[in-house]
Amino acid sequence: MKHDEMMKHDEMMEHDEVMECDEVMEHDEIEIMESEETEVAETHGDQKSQDKPEEKGKKKNSLAKEILDMAVYCLGILVVCYLIINFLGQRTIVVGDSMQDTLHEGDNLIVDKITYVFKDPERFDIIVFPCKSDKNTLYIKRIIGLPGDKVQIDEDGNIYINDELLEENYGKDTMVYAGLAAEPIYLGADEYFVLGDNRNNSEDSRYSNVGVVDIDDIVGRAIIRIYPFDQFGLLGEE
Repeated sequence: MKHDEMMKHDEMMEHDEVMECDEVMEHDEIEIMESEETEVAETHGDQKSQDKPEEKGKKKNSLAKEILDMAVYCLGILVVCYLIINFLGQRTIVVGDSMQDTLHEGDNLIVDKITYVFKDPERFDIIVFPCKSDKNTLYIKRIIGLPGDKVQIDEDGNIYINDELLEENYGKDTMVYAGLAAEPIYLGADEYFVLGDNRNNSEDSRYSNVGVVDIDDIVGRAIIRIYPFDQFGLLGEE
């Protein structure tokens, strides 16, 4: 009996030891799992902390590229404008009212200096040319007579080209002074007869100090009004 009791006691002790061992193992496994989860969380945290600077770097690079592209674009526009103004065109500011109602004092125009290299001026073109007595002073007028034309203005202010009445509506008012054109003016091979649209307040080919304009003296053709901004646009024939 005692022997049996001792065996039972030993079995119970072994059983308790096994249970304690299992509990320790389970506890260790939980600690290991928690440790692994902590390491995974730390790894993700490190990746996020690494991703943020990279994203910021990409945004900075993108912004810098946009600024650089805009700077290059603006520089390109400035270069083109410089080339146009200095080699293909010229900015001119209207002074006086001799071209009213088409142009007004203070209007800023672009004068095309290249077109007449390839083709002849046409009737009703608005041209710029220097004053005979002062090359630094420029006139702006409208072509009325072309090379080879006979030009005359009668006492009623009507303009005749080769003895035919010129149909045009650029004159602001009926012309009261014919000047040199009261008698027929015969234009040479390279000569042009010009008038201001404000016929009664314009010094033009009717006056001896202006006279007819030689093609070599024409600076160019006024094509665009760039100021005032609300009147920006091409100068048409109207």
